[in-house]
Amino acid sequence: MGREIVVITGMSGAGRSTVAHAMEDHGWYVIDNLPPSLLIPLFDLTQSSDDSIAVVIDVRGRQFFDDLNQTLAELAERGISRKIIFVDAADDVLVRRFESSRRPHPLQGSDRIVDGIEKERDRLRELRSGADLVVDSSQLNVHQLEKKIAELFSVDPSASLKVNVLSFGYKFGLPVDADLVMDCRFIPNPHWNPELRAMNGLDKQVSEAVLNAESVGEFLEKYLSLFNSLGQGYLREGKKYITLAIGCTGGKHRSVAVAEELARRINGSAIDAEHSVSAHAIHRDLGRER
Repeated sequence: MGREIVVITGMSGAGRSTVAHAMEDHGWYVIDNLPPSLLIPLFDLTQSSDDSIAVVIDVRGRQFFDDLNQTLAELAERGISRKIIFVDAADDVLVRRFESSRRPHPLQGSDRIVDGIEKERDRLRELRSGADLVVDSSQLNVHQLEKKIAELFSVDPSASLKVNVLSFGYKFGLPVDADLVMDCRFIPNPHWNPELRAMNGLDKQVSEAVLNAESVGEFLEKYLSLFNSLGQGYLREGKKYITLAIGCTGGKHRSVAVAEELARRINGSAIDAEHSVSAHAIHRDLGRER
């Protein structure tokens, strides 16, 4: 795999700096608030280096930020591989974060924080739609976000496709960074079994109860077949990261057990003779449902 540049961008307050620090801790050479026009000179300057390069580019760059789409197109024309990580969070979460930090949104001016957020979303809409990886930090604290990034960038570097299998609870909302959402609420809920209620999907007793339930084996086989087709399509489009979201009511029992099993089956598998896959499970809402 040739060298590439990873661009970290996204909504102000969503955790771009946390993502950058996590990648830096994992051995990446990270540059913050780089004007987009310097991306190509940076790549040329570091040609002889073995360092993996990541840059943070966002609306703090003011008028320089508007050059980003043109620069990304120029990178593609020169055959330079680039990946875009878009860090996002729900509007109400962003408002609370700005209020707690007592800092203004970079685009709000004399308006309200929500007005600045709306302006930023409009400016970033196209960039988000073309991102290789969208990371939703709404339900994550700093340490959880760091862990998620570390896991995504510490999996097998030779893998063609990196898969994040995300369990979640519908009662806490749909994950905005999911590429494919599947509902496993058809499985009998261990919550109603007094012996299993206090446990979660990582416990062997719960996992066995969930995975051995009627129709679950067939569900997993069909889902894996769907994933294989999905993976082939993503690879043809140059997308290297997929988030598969598996939901149940509270994100404690069924979705956790199914996500762990899917990640286990996917990890180390192959889309075809040339493309391998690495996967890991992340449990967004585990610990919230009591």
